[in-house]
Parts: sequence; C-alpha cells; structure tokens
Amino acid sequence: MDLVFPSFSMDKERLLMHSQRVGSLSQAQRERLTYLEFRLYFMGQIGRPDLSARFGVAPAGATRDIAMYRELAPKNIDLHNSSKTYRISSEFVPIFEHAPQRVLSALSLGFGDGVDGDQRSQLPCEFPAILNCPRMEVLAPICRAIHAKRPVAIRYQSMISGASERVIVPFALVDTGLRWHVRAFDRKSGEFRDFVITRIQNPIILDEESTAQERMDADIQWARIVELDLVPHPRLKHPEIIELDYGMQDGSIRLRVRAAVAGYMLLRWCIDASSDHSLTEKQYRLWLRDHLGKR
Repeated sequence: MDLVFPSFSMDKERLLMHSQRVGSLSQAQRERLTYLEFRLYFMGQIGRPDLSARFGVAPAGATRDIAMYRELAPKNIDLHNSSKTYRISSEFVPIFEHAPQRVLSALSLGFGDGVDGDQRSQLPCEFPAILNCPRMEVLAPICRAIHAKRPVAIRYQSMISGASERVIVPFALVDTGLRWHVRAFDRKSGEFRDFVITRIQNPIILDEESTAQERMDADIQWARIVELDLVPHPRLKHPEIIELDYGMQDGSIRLRVRAAVAGYMLLRWCIDASSDHSLTEKQYRLWLRDHLGKR
C-alpha cells in the first residue's frame, strides 16, 4: 500500500520517520494496519475482536497492531474506555491509500481476499445482479495460457458464424462492464480479436510456444492509445450536474484508453459518439467531443 502523508500536517523529518517505519513492516502487518484504518475511516471505529475475526490473530496480537498504528498515526485514533473500542478522531488523516474501487468492493462484498476472508458486506448495499459469469473450468485454463504465453485450442460459439474449432493465443482479460472477454490472436482468421469467455468451450492448452506475431506487442489496436474528450451532452439543460456526476474539470473529462477497448467504454457509459451530437435519447448524458480521438 502507498503512503499518503499530507504535507500541510507533517514536516519533512516526521514524514521520513513514518515512511521508514511503514517501509519496515511485513506484508502481513501492512494488510492488518490497512484493514484497521479502513474500519476507522469508513465505519468510525474498530476493536480487537474485529482484527481477531478478520485475520485469526490472538487478542494480544490485535493489541500490538493497534498500538503500532497509534505510534504511526497518534492523531487518527481515540480510545473509548467505556466500550473498549478505538474510534476515529476529529484530526484523522489516512496514512494508507484507499482506492475508490477497492473501497466500494470491500463495503459491498467484504474486505476478504475471496478465499477465507470476510465475505460479508460491511454496510447494506445493493447492486445489479450479474447475469453471466465465466465458468471457472473455462476461465482457469485461459488464465494459465495467458501466464505461460501458450496457444489454446477451443470450441467457440459465434453470433455470426456459429460453432467452430479454433486455436487462439490469449494475452489479456477485458471487462466490458457487462461481460468478460479475452483478447487473443486468432489463428483461424489471422487477426487479433476479442472472444467472449462464456462462449468458449473445451479449452485445451497446447504444448507449444506462441510466435512473435501472435503476442501482445504485435497487436496494433491494443498498443494504440486514444484520448477521449468527454463533455456533458449539448442537449442537457443542466450540464453542471453531469460535471459533478463524472468529476469533470473545466467542463470535460479526458481519458486515455486502448483503441481495442474504447468502443466498449463508449457503449457502457452510453456516450454519444456522433460528430454532431445527434443522439437525443435520455440515456446519452455524455458526448465525445473529438469523435476521432487523439494518439
């Protein structure tokens, strides 16, 4: 985890001291202290039982972790004797980075690692049901092939050509927001393409090396970066609301994305990519101002 130390509250000597101390912690200690701070930041309090339940440490170990955090950030945490809990202080400033996506995932799904960790939501939370998930017996060999840079023989169901036998060389997973794809070189067509993982059947990793022209570096659309300049749709009467929704600066948000996945992003966020912002349906809240993009 990266440290976040506001310069307005710490001098250089204290910054160096804290940075060196945290840098000397083991990975396990970092994980426990990050969880401790997460509970403080988003729940407002933490007790020894919380650490014991999450990490399986003895009460004495939980006490040491809390003491260590208090040494690192004494102004962040207050002891409430009546409840024997530690609560967030009025001067709290996080010392670990808490990325929004990971925080929201932890709040909705639990802070665990997906195996033996806490899989309960931290707060009441609802989100759209996932209608299609890759089967693990398909996803696992695809991932192994990516890691080993090996081709995979598959049976693939295409909406256009139906079922076919193919050999692909996968190199990256792609989340479109609605389904998962794998980016791969397709030996049948001789092109780099996206394959929907739920349409892949019977993957078999081949005991051979992929060639240079089949690997990620040869995929022009994957390597090419385009810049998307997104603004509130011109038809909207209150563009300032859209600016708030998307955290825009100076009325726009500029994103640099791979050309191979830019189309998925435009679809996911219902972005009007027409040159004259001619799509007027309500779902279009954003307009791609430079519809050609920039390198």
